[in-house]
Amino acid sequence: MKNAAKKFYVFLIFVFLYAPIVTLMVLSFNASKTRSKWGGFTLKWYQALFGNRDILQALFNTLMIALMASLVATVVGTMTCIAIENMKKRTRTLIMGITNIPMLNADIVTGISLMLLFISLGLKFGLGTILLSHITFSIPYVVLSVMPRMKQLNPSTYEAALDLGAGPVYGFFKVVFPELLPGILSGFLMAFTMSLDDFIITHFTKGAGVDTLSTKIYTEVRKGIKPEMYALSTLIFITVLILLLLVNRAPSGQKEMKGVKL
Repeated sequence: MKNAAKKFYVFLIFVFLYAPIVTLMVLSFNASKTRSKWGGFTLKWYQALFGNRDILQALFNTLMIALMASLVATVVGTMTCIAIENMKKRTRTLIMGITNIPMLNADIVTGISLMLLFISLGLKFGLGTILLSHITFSIPYVVLSVMPRMKQLNPSTYEAALDLGAGPVYGFFKVVFPELLPGILSGFLMAFTMSLDDFIITHFTKGAGVDTLSTKIYTEVRKGIKPEMYALSTLIFITVLILLLLVNRAPSGQKEMKGVKL
């Protein structure tokens, strides 16, 4: 009975998690615009999606901002970790505490603060202000991803590389960077995900006529969601699912290759 109850509980969790996604995917193939009636199987919403310039532009803006913000935040966050590691213990603790504040702070507070900052600086709201905002709130996530790897480094290895004639830059990329790479990739992916998913901060820092997917969907909700959004969400979910399957299969493939070489 106990095992059956556990399995039923896990089953309910998966139902609550994936039932809305399955419903959304089914609606993307529904010929009827009403969600309460099945009008037959159709692909017209996918055709309409690729013909809708507003949605495609919002998707392009979302991906472009997420990619650029993640790249900049990853570089700045990695440099920040290197600088923090070379500080004194008390200063390091203080800086790490300050780094944690944006993560603990409410998004609405961060969004309003950035909006007021941009207004005081006289900046014109648009893609530039959204990009600056996303870089700002993404950096702490990169720092917290890279910092544990930084603490695991053996400083003697880098010093040995310098003693053997390597320059500071060459020694960093040949000795330090490979050790930090897993943390850097994790920070990049986390920053990309946070930027892709953000709505509140984007809402307060975007200009008129500029939309990301989150703000576009918010606008559509007030007017009535178009079925093209169901199609877009289905494509995004399938893409993420394929990427997860590929990532999970990669380690096993590498192990098989290593076994062949041996």
